[in-house]
Amino acid sequence: MTNPSISILLPVFNAAITLPEALDSILAQTFSNFEVIAIDDGSSDLSANILRRAAATDPRIKPVFRDHAGLVAALEAGRRRCSGRYIARMDADDRMAPQRLEQQAAFLDTHPDIDLVASQVEMIADVPPGEGWRHYLEWQNACLTPRQIADNLYWEAPFVHPSVMFRRAAIESIGGYRQGDFPEDYELWLRMNAAGMQMAKLPETLLFWRDHPDRLTRNDPRLSADAFNRVRMHYLAADSRLNSDRPIAIWGAGRKTRKRFRRLFEAGIRPAYWIDIATHKIGTRIDGIEVLAPPRLAQLTPTPFVLAAVRSHGARALIETRLQTYGYRRGIDYLPVG
Repeated sequence: MTNPSISILLPVFNAAITLPEALDSILAQTFSNFEVIAIDDGSSDLSANILRRAAATDPRIKPVFRDHAGLVAALEAGRRRCSGRYIARMDADDRMAPQRLEQQAAFLDTHPDIDLVASQVEMIADVPPGEGWRHYLEWQNACLTPRQIADNLYWEAPFVHPSVMFRRAAIESIGGYRQGDFPEDYELWLRMNAAGMQMAKLPETLLFWRDHPDRLTRNDPRLSADAFNRVRMHYLAADSRLNSDRPIAIWGAGRKTRKRFRRLFEAGIRPAYWIDIATHKIGTRIDGIEVLAPPRLAQLTPTPFVLAAVRSHGARALIETRLQTYGYRRGIDYLPVG
């Protein structure tokens, strides 16, 4: 196949147990005009043999064997070899629904203003996911439209990485994946958003995302909460809504919130007000900034732009309800920030 429409970007590292199932799900796709750029990143198990056998039976599978250099290096090595106009990410321990490629490609074909489309996901695991993971999946599965995704991007990563398909030209235009002490996928979504690109999600489960104790999400320091916060604050500091004459208010004056926002302050973005419900804080000053009760937001002139920053369970929904009662609009007058 000389002109595939879709390139599936599949990094592989010591995935011999799950790789056959991942490949079977790819080869069972209802859309057949694809290539699989499978980057074996120096596996020490039987992954390379599995890829060689698969390539011998289906020329659409194009393995590349290299010394171990890590996920981001493997992604970039593979991305540069992709020839399809669309790139679909896939991981070697996950499974695609048969109609995934067909549905995502059809969406991009008919929505030229969208540069990335993801799908809803279902977690597959030997042990049921904990409450935190269940809440995360419910939240990200509900982020569907470009507006919902953009408005929630500073809260959490709104996509599971192997569920996305993007335009190859769009990713090339912003330089592909970046190596650093941060999650490479979340940084890419933030960079795409900063470049004015729109992203969407199909309301169908097209990826089955495997959880296991060795998954990078659980073990890689690039994927720690602090790493997510570093890259989040880097892009938030450059957001035009925080770099206007409009004052900024941060809802949440606790020590943990102030610590999370330290990098934003170091970038020169400082609030005019703290907002908090703790009666012992209201009317005091923290770091020289006045702490106000929430109802004051309905009275301030000019109206501040609010960063809703309290992460305790259930707090975000309550804060957003209060802000909307005061006439604040998400994305225009406030943003949730994780």
